[in-house]
Amino acid sequence: MSQWSQVQQLEIKFLEQVDQFYDDNFPMEVRHLLAQWIESQDWEVASNNEPMATILLQNLLIQLDEQLDRVSQEKNLLLIHNLKRIRKLLQGKYHGNPMHIAVIISNCLREERRILAAASMPVQGPLEKQLQNSIVSERQRSVEHKVSAIKNSAQMTEQDVKYLEDLQEEFDFRYKTIQSLEQGDKNSVLMKQEMMMLQEMLNTLDYKRKEVLSKMAQVINESDVLMNNMLLEELLDWKRRQQIACIGGPLHSGLDQLQNCFTLLAESLFQVRRQLEKLDELLTKLTYDGDPILLQRPHLLERVNFLLYHLFRSSFVIERQPCMPTHPQRPMVLKTLIQFTVKLRLLIKLPELNYQIRVKATIDKNVSTVSNRRFVLCGTHVKAMNMDESANGSLSVEFRHLQPKEMKSSAGSKGNEGPQMVTEELHSISFETQVSLYGLTMDLETSSLPVVMISNVSQLPNAWASIIWYNLLSKDSQNLAFFNNPPTATLSQLLEVLSWQFSSYVGRGLNSEQLNMLAEKLMGQQISYNDYQLSWAKFCKEHLSGKSFTFWVWLEAILDLIKKHILPLWIDGYIMGFVSKEKERVLLRDKMPGTFLLRFSESNLGGITFTWVDQSENGEVRFHSVEPYNKGRLTALPFADILRDYKVILADNVPENPLKYLYPDIPKDKAFGKYYSCQPNEVSRPTEGGVKGYVPAVFIPISKILYDSTDPHSPSDLLPMSPSVYAVLREHLSPTVIETALSSPYSAD
Repeated sequence: MSQWSQVQQLEIKFLEQVDQFYDDNFPMEVRHLLAQWIESQDWEVASNNEPMATILLQNLLIQLDEQLDRVSQEKNLLLIHNLKRIRKLLQGKYHGNPMHIAVIISNCLREERRILAAASMPVQGPLEKQLQNSIVSERQRSVEHKVSAIKNSAQMTEQDVKYLEDLQEEFDFRYKTIQSLEQGDKNSVLMKQEMMMLQEMLNTLDYKRKEVLSKMAQVINESDVLMNNMLLEELLDWKRRQQIACIGGPLHSGLDQLQNCFTLLAESLFQVRRQLEKLDELLTKLTYDGDPILLQRPHLLERVNFLLYHLFRSSFVIERQPCMPTHPQRPMVLKTLIQFTVKLRLLIKLPELNYQIRVKATIDKNVSTVSNRRFVLCGTHVKAMNMDESANGSLSVEFRHLQPKEMKSSAGSKGNEGPQMVTEELHSISFETQVSLYGLTMDLETSSLPVVMISNVSQLPNAWASIIWYNLLSKDSQNLAFFNNPPTATLSQLLEVLSWQFSSYVGRGLNSEQLNMLAEKLMGQQISYNDYQLSWAKFCKEHLSGKSFTFWVWLEAILDLIKKHILPLWIDGYIMGFVSKEKERVLLRDKMPGTFLLRFSESNLGGITFTWVDQSENGEVRFHSVEPYNKGRLTALPFADILRDYKVILADNVPENPLKYLYPDIPKDKAFGKYYSCQPNEVSRPTEGGVKGYVPAVFIPISKILYDSTDPHSPSDLLPMSPSVYAVLREHLSPTVIETALSSPYSAD
């Protein structure tokens, strides 16, 4: 079943979440019509590969053309109209930046997988529940409403200033007219009446000046309260959602809405600033004792400038955190001398700033790290922000060719730092710029979330563990000494994040039973572990009991195994995976002989095995587990083919496939048939194919079970004979010779 088909079967509350991230940037109609094709493309890789993204965009438009041809024959006028509009929209929006649509589609697919994983959970995780509540918060709607109200108030004040200007011009004209009269005329009764009228006009001017200044002060006060009490809180919420999204959590959204609020508020404050400048012009033409402009304007102007400065500083954000294109799902882990990308945005989108803001990137600027290692950034580290590169027209800049390089002067300190210490060192990438606008000059600076620098890809798993732990537990974006004394995490928090690792990286999250097994793995048998506090050392540094590796290294090896060798089987839910040996026996005990399940090895890194149940002649239930298959063996033979072709040799040397039903009762071929790479291997004679005189070689997984052995059988009795061509052996060797070979002590290698 396709991912989109699974999404359509979700409950309405989950469908509402899906609806939130489909818009004109990637319409849901396209997702629906091209579901299978979209899911078969690697949008994740294309999001950092422009040539590939260009090809995928072209192919997407071709697919839409084919759909147009189909619906044209059906004469579906409404669908024809919508598809033409969508095709024109996508081509115009992404023609100059095809990687952007790759990013959008990749994020949508990932978010679908996360929602599917969440739907399979009996209870929504605490982090996701908290984030979901903040996304649809009443405060967000209130912010948008108040920003619009402030904008309207500023517009109304504009009309008041215009009226005040007209009134003062009339007063100025009348006053100059009186000044030009002869002295005798000034003593006339008519002149006295004119002077009284001028006094009334001056009183009105004074009242209107006070009124306008009062309204300006009100706009400034409302802007101050909105910015500090609500808008910046919304921005902090967005940054927190971004942190969680970086470690596999729900897709963070809302930046466009924040940009709209920041821009409207900045426009309103600049409008008030211009109004204050207009009052200064009026002041030069007319002033008097107790003039409110003279008394209030300097303070109001100072407040406006202060608010604009802090608004601009807050609006300079990292839209996409540093990430190596080679590892798009492992952001903030950077390898020396490997390029990474990072994108910044100014949330105040004003046309006057297009190509006027140059941003400079530096690393560890004015920051004391816990490491002796020092780095510099190579590549293009100064670029101008513009509105042309982003599909949504935001004022942004993307650095695509930055490389961290370790300074030679620090090379001598490497010997004192082990691999674990290196992956716990946090560094900061900073960006600075200067904005000059309407006579204001503002220095802006922002920093990425802490990054981990590695020099060898083997350090990536532990580095990623550091990124997970930091962003799960710290809201401080610059706490580079975090791992000097890392805090503990509640087990419920961590389990939720571990499920995200699977939903974001390999397309399917973990259910409650699988998470329970991981909980037991971390802390042993416990009655309740909701409030259990787990240390950083327990998660990533201490070896599992009786093992030579940590919990995280074991889990990361499983993620790698799924991603590279058994991804379709995992996504479709055919791999139980996380189940203990004791639990699997409970599950299989009452099942039909030949029922099997697939689980990850607890003793071997990156291994998967299968266990099946059968019965002896006297009805005794027996369990058999094959030696785990690792990535080396799965590279030689696809896992689905192993399940299809697997044979065991019983005491009478008759090979048979013991795997009949995938737990609980799914016929094996029904579950895995679509994954088989070819028909079952048939053995050819030397004249039937291949190079003349040779028999084509094939891999056949074979194990032998010795029920008559005096020693109890164990998984080591079921070592796969690979590579072997058992049928060929039977063709050319006697059963005695085969039996001797299988009984040899070397057969266990």
